[in-house]
Amino acid sequence: MQKEILAQIREKIMEYNRIIIHRHVRPDLDAVGSQVGLATWIKENFPNKEVYCVGENDETLTYLVTMDEITDQMYQDALVIICDTANHPRIDDQRYPLAKERIKIDHHPIVDQYGDLNWVDTEASSTSEMIYNLITSSDQQNLKMTTDVARLLYAGIIGDTGRFLFQSTTPRTFEIASELVKHPFNRSEIYENLYEIKPGLAKLKGWLLDQLSIDDLGVVGIKLTKDILEKYQVTADQSSALVQVYGGIKGIDCWAMFVEEDDQIRVRIRSKKTKINHVAEQFNGGGHPFASGATVYSWAEADRLIEALKAACK
Repeated sequence: MQKEILAQIREKIMEYNRIIIHRHVRPDLDAVGSQVGLATWIKENFPNKEVYCVGENDETLTYLVTMDEITDQMYQDALVIICDTANHPRIDDQRYPLAKERIKIDHHPIVDQYGDLNWVDTEASSTSEMIYNLITSSDQQNLKMTTDVARLLYAGIIGDTGRFLFQSTTPRTFEIASELVKHPFNRSEIYENLYEIKPGLAKLKGWLLDQLSIDDLGVVGIKLTKDILEKYQVTADQSSALVQVYGGIKGIDCWAMFVEEDDQIRVRIRSKKTKINHVAEQFNGGGHPFASGATVYSWAEADRLIEALKAACK
């Protein structure tokens, strides 16, 4: 089955002269690594094709790449490929229906199949791992894997596996990583950008630890209001660097970080052993069993999400 879908996706890439690649909102390393890794591979092997990556730029990821700006008209007769996105409301840049055809490539549990072609592999550590399989499974010997592509896919894999620490890491993941690091890109640059934080973030991290309160179920809910973010001069996007701050603390099973924005409250949910993606799906979100995101629109709704987490942990 996978061999067939890979062949179909490659055929579509060969067929179209214009390809536009999307990923999910509020991107992480895997979203950008898979999106731009695939785009770079197509550009380098098919230089006559037009290939664009769309979505909001995240300042923490601009060391890897910046997004393209395109008009609505460019979607006409184009192929859209959407990477690392389980459900259509989370697709960054909602113009994707304007394309002639759409392909979904994702490793999250299935929420909706919005593509004309859908390739979902929940056993894969990351969508970047899936893109590696896609571009190396071709029988065409002239199609090359370059250093730029290897760098992007490696970044995506280490991002979604927590540098190979998470349960999603498989023997296949290590095999792919060993092939990618044969290319001479700067791995230290990726790690430094992944873990280096500014002084304001370091102070906010101290505040988060000082506010720690664990209930009997091992659930933690922390609210980052706009006032707190302003006090430490941290943006809502930058606060994502601290989502794992409670991960190494004994007694904590799952935690939710609520980040207030102008018109919504962004929620990052993590867990050690209790599956929480079904909770995220109840609150305008989704994701992996142990790492998900959601959106709420009031602090009262945030409290209901915390209660749902407690129910899951029971």
